[in-house]
Amino acid sequence: MAVNEFKLPDVGEGLTEAEIVAWRVKEGDVVAINDIVVEIETAKSIVELPSPYAGHVLALLVGEGDTVEVGTPIIRIGEPGAVPPPPASEVPSAPRASEPIDTNIPPEGNATLVGYGPKQRALKRRARKAMPDEVPAVVVPGPVDEPARPIRALAKPLVRRLARDLGVDLSSLVPTGQKGTVSKEDVLAAAGSATPTAPPATRAAAPVAVDPAGRETREPIKGVRKNMAAAMVASAYTAPHVTEWVTVDATATVELVARLRERRELAGVKVSPLLVVARACLLAMRRTPLINSTWDEAAQEVVVKHYVNLGIAAATPRGLVVPNIKDAHALSLVELAQALETLTATAREGRTQPTDLAGGSFTITNVGVFGVDGGTPIINPGESAILCLGAIKPQPWVVGDQVVPRQVMTLSLSFDHRHVDGATGSQFLADVADLVSDPATALLF
Repeated sequence: MAVNEFKLPDVGEGLTEAEIVAWRVKEGDVVAINDIVVEIETAKSIVELPSPYAGHVLALLVGEGDTVEVGTPIIRIGEPGAVPPPPASEVPSAPRASEPIDTNIPPEGNATLVGYGPKQRALKRRARKAMPDEVPAVVVPGPVDEPARPIRALAKPLVRRLARDLGVDLSSLVPTGQKGTVSKEDVLAAAGSATPTAPPATRAAAPVAVDPAGRETREPIKGVRKNMAAAMVASAYTAPHVTEWVTVDATATVELVARLRERRELAGVKVSPLLVVARACLLAMRRTPLINSTWDEAAQEVVVKHYVNLGIAAATPRGLVVPNIKDAHALSLVELAQALETLTATAREGRTQPTDLAGGSFTITNVGVFGVDGGTPIINPGESAILCLGAIKPQPWVVGDQVVPRQVMTLSLSFDHRHVDGATGSQFLADVADLVSDPATALLF
């Protein structure tokens, strides 16, 4: 009788490993094709994996909390009455750092995992024990009459992402890391942005939850937090940041939000000042499109985008994520409100899909929800600007020749000063401030 093993798929761009968060099935359960069987955590989000097979769950091959590599069998599913084969004959042992690893993972039958199509390239595995930064590029000779086959340099996901963001070809670098691997410093140096860094810290043998005296708690840096840290370092050391502030009377925006909440079209949808500011940003970009661009280091070009994938920074229990609303510029105010609500709710639950985290073109971060007045945000890699919203608070404000209480907030804009000059950044920020202080001026855009 047929017994199938479901291998961990690459559910995102260049995924090499993921952590098993929770099994949704147990041995003996009956599953149908596309039933959710497991939750995994990638470097970006929590992802639910549907089963590509129907049958009985014969064995869960990895435990919750385990980190496994793409292509590793994680669950065995068989037809009713099927008997699982002996583990020694079917379950491969974890590869050792010194062993060659088969990178070709063939498709199994006609099983289709909904949402994740077959890969057209070989999957690269990394030896789990060694965890190198990078494997140097080598050339493997083929048969006598066959030309040599170049093998691309492999990297840790964070090093590879940094190289991609900076437009650096990993195979062209001379590795200086441990065991001849390419390090983060190699990538930064190639991009012309190398900065002095401290020697790499020695890897701890095992994470310690609480010290014997109970005075410290340690948590491993992985998943979303690890990805966020690498992205922020890459951005801070490659894009020269300039941040400008403007304090604005947001009373009209607060009043508009109150009216919108009474509208039948927005019944059941959360409406907040963030909605008005997001709309203001989309309108302001019409005058300053360079705000919605990216610096392409490899091509030495500035790419101005004629669409807006609006990112919203969201704090989650697993770290900061920046999902984005695709083609936000084409949405009506009602559609934008609905998209914002869905985006934030999904992010809070840790269920944002990798496709929703990729391809952002401009980001808004709202620190005002924490009662903070403002900040100097770091630009999301691949973008040129980020707007920070401060808290809206009643403050004394001069109106005419009188001082009256008004709802006041601070907006701060960080932008990439390589190609966004002060005039462009200032114009954009001033336009957003005007729209926040008087939303009726949207008719002028």
